[in-house]
Amino acid sequence: MELFMIEAFAEAKRVLAAGEVPVGCVFVLDYDDKLQVIARAGNDVNGTKNATRHAEFLCIDQVMVFCKRKNLKESDILSKVTVVVTVEPCIMCSAALHELGVKEVLYGCANDRFGGKTLVDVSYVTNKTHDKLHVNGGIYADEAMTLLKDFYKGENPSAPITKTKR
Repeated sequence: MELFMIEAFAEAKRVLAAGEVPVGCVFVLDYDDKLQVIARAGNDVNGTKNATRHAEFLCIDQVMVFCKRKNLKESDILSKVTVVVTVEPCIMCSAALHELGVKEVLYGCANDRFGGKTLVDVSYVTNKTHDKLHVNGGIYADEAMTLLKDFYKGENPSAPITKTKR
């Protein structure tokens, strides 16, 4: 899966150059003993001004299109998908991935502010069983953290204007 993490980093670097929080994601399908990327994306929150346009959600949208085009059942495909993402999915994304029943989530660095495993173990608060979804982190964690630090060194063009007290 390291090869697929490198592909997720390519997405993260692409969106960093566009002024987005550098989170990249690929959805890897294990189908007929062959691994293939069926979705890839980076965050597009700032560009769309839509807080739900996280990399994971964009990949979910692509999987729905993939399934519709190939006349496949989404739940059958998603149950064979490994999500490879540079930063631990947030609570929103983690809950969605649990509910959709993906096979596994592999991430780079932890998300200690919004993480769906580190901060709140979403598996305990969804209707899905705890051991159904495997979540593992720490893959190229230092590299992922470096990308985030690079982003936060600059200014986020979509951040609200700071109000100073008079």
